[in-house]
Parts: sequence; structure tokens; C-alpha cells
Amino acid sequence: MSAKRLHLIRHAQSLHNAAALAVPDEELIKRDPALRDAALSPLGHHQAKALADEMTAVKDIELIVISPFTRAIQTAQHAFGDADITRLIHDLPRERLDSFCDVGRPPAQLAQDFPHLSFAHLDDPWWYHDPATDDPFTQEPWDVLDQRINGFVAWLQARPESCIAVVAHSTFLRVWTDTPFANAQRLEITL
Repeated sequence: MSAKRLHLIRHAQSLHNAAALAVPDEELIKRDPALRDAALSPLGHHQAKALADEMTAVKDIELIVISPFTRAIQTAQHAFGDADITRLIHDLPRERLDSFCDVGRPPAQLAQDFPHLSFAHLDDPWWYHDPATDDPFTQEPWDVLDQRINGFVAWLQARPESCIAVVAHSTFLRVWTDTPFANAQRLEITL
């Protein structure tokens, strides 16, 4: 098996990230249902557009894997524009559910907002949920996140592409790589 080059990208600033900067304690906004599946903030749109120059310089990306959260999809749209690269929505690199912004939306709703992408393969719900409760906000256990990361790495290793971009989230990427990620940050690794 040959080595794969991965371009790991954290989404640009979301409305949740912007709101967290405006309060003394992020816990004050974690349970705000208005921030469900938070989209990019105005600064986030700017950050993601700035990624476009950086990503245009990388000529050998064969696949872009995108978390189903709106902020990740919007980041990928700006960063890769209309580049002729296959884009695949995958739920494994989603964020660990720790805030209402990590509660997703049904595939049918996402398909309405992003008709150029396919969501039909996603479960509903595709984000973490505890079947023992009706509460949409149930923190994802750390061992479940670890299993998702291992499953995603195995999935990437089985792919035929040798250079893949992944647009994902802070906690997912930090736990996977042991590296903190700022909004719109890219890290190249070999798998």
C-alpha cells in the first residue's frame, strides 16, 4: 500500500465560533438551538475564500472529503470553487457532538441547500445521537469519537486516490493528529 498525502482542513469561523468569542464562557452558548449546524460567519466566508489561493497551488488533489455540517461544506465551496475534483460528503469526519452547533440537519434539508452534492447515502440522523433519549443534544462519548477516527483512517487507506483533502472540524482533527487547528487552517500529513 502506497503512502497517501492528506490535506486536513478545519472549517473557517462559524457563527458558533464567533458567538463563543463574544462571551466569557463558551458553556453559555453550547445549548443554544439557534446555533444548530452553524453556518459560516462573515469572517468565516472571508477566511474560506482566502484558502482558495492556497488550495489552487496544490495541483494533485484527487478527492475532497467533506463533513456534512454546513460550515464544512461552505468552507469547501469557497476553498475549492469550481475545481474539477470529486467531492464526497462523509459523516465520519464530523465534529464530536459537544454543542448544539454539532447537531446536524436531515440529508433532505442539506440536499435542498446544496443540490450539487449527494447526501442520499447518509443515515438520518447522521450525527451522534443516543437512542435511549429524545434529547437532540447528547454529548458524544470520547470512545465513540476514537472509533470514528479509526474507521475514517481505514476508509481513507482503502481509497484508490493518493492525494485527498479532508474538510472537517477542530476536535476531530485535534484528537486524530494531536495538533490544535485554528479556523481555516490546513495541515498536510502522510498516511
